[in-house]
Amino acid sequence: MTENISKNHKSKTVPFILVITLMVLSFVAGTSFSTYNFVSSANPEIINTKDDIPEYLNKSVDFNLYWDVMDILKNKYIDSDKILDTELFYGSLAGMVASLGDPYSVFLTPQVNKEFTEELSGNFQGIGAEIGLKKGILTIIAPLPGTPAEKAGLQPRDQVLAIDGVSTSGMGLDESVSRIRGEGGTEVVLTILSPDSEESRDVTIVRDVINIVSVSWSKKENNTAYIKLSYFNQDTEQQFRAVAKEVLASNPDQIILDVRNNPGGFLDVAILIASYWIEDDVIVQERFSDGTIDKYQSRGKPIFSDIPTVVLINEGSASASEIVAGALSDYGKAALIGMQSFGKGSVQDLIELSDGSSVKITIAKWLTPKGTTIDKEGLKPDIEVDLTKEDYDEDRDPQLDAAIQFFK
Repeated sequence: MTENISKNHKSKTVPFILVITLMVLSFVAGTSFSTYNFVSSANPEIINTKDDIPEYLNKSVDFNLYWDVMDILKNKYIDSDKILDTELFYGSLAGMVASLGDPYSVFLTPQVNKEFTEELSGNFQGIGAEIGLKKGILTIIAPLPGTPAEKAGLQPRDQVLAIDGVSTSGMGLDESVSRIRGEGGTEVVLTILSPDSEESRDVTIVRDVINIVSVSWSKKENNTAYIKLSYFNQDTEQQFRAVAKEVLASNPDQIILDVRNNPGGFLDVAILIASYWIEDDVIVQERFSDGTIDKYQSRGKPIFSDIPTVVLINEGSASASEIVAGALSDYGKAALIGMQSFGKGSVQDLIELSDGSSVKITIAKWLTPKGTTIDKEGLKPDIEVDLTKEDYDEDRDPQLDAAIQFFK
């Protein structure tokens, strides 16, 4: 449940979906960098038409109410002596953004914003898992390779029912991330309910420093180059460029691009990586609330354009992963194998504020080159192949096997 992050003063980035260390998916594949997120759940009134707006919401805003409520809290609350004005202030800002009812639009306090920025650079401490809210339930989107979360056996779609004994029901992503984060060497206990289980279990995870290698590759049978793309980080394009040179030098007959459990990252990086297969054409489209559409073209030389390719996707493939897979699929550059992807199809702008805090706000929906909307739906594979918990426990990978067989 990384996301697409678009960078205004840098470059566009793709849900985000967080790596727990986190990276809240808020999933990546759509954030604009002017910054990131954490969200408290909000249940605003459902308003379908202008005529449905309650009378009190049609009134002019009286900001005296804000100060009245603050005075009530400071004078009447039983533990008023422990209240900090700054906590009330930041809480009110978070509530204002949360009132949009959009899990990817959030207010980040200075500390959370600092941690989020560190995560995007690939340096953080935590358990190394992407989390998001699916139908209001805190859910593991993707454990990152080689991290404490993966070693503890966390899987995509695992529901996190409690953190250190505290129920996550009604808990926002920001609070969830805050509770799961922590210094390396410390423990956090997650109460997990897996999709194939009727009973929850407690999983104790020792936090660690998370250093992500975004790209790796190896040679498989039938002269197949297997490229594992784990995240779309700031340094991912540089890593991918180096790997691409090695892959091309090996003269492969076909390529498997694995974006399973890849929660996303920077949009610019997704565009650059898709450009290794697509030349002089649209990689992704952004549709804004006024109906206008921005189109982002491929860049560079498509050195993999003529090499048969399969893209592996699953429930943990989100945001930037879906942008790359969707583009290659639309142009017939790759077949999709695996399970339906997560469905994170919105773009966020990360706007940094003067005190070090930030607002991450949804500014657009993204579409594939042919205009397909992915948000909430995901990409359907051309060949559906599941990977069960039993497969995982027995170190089997029927999805990868199907991709290799595809070329025979």
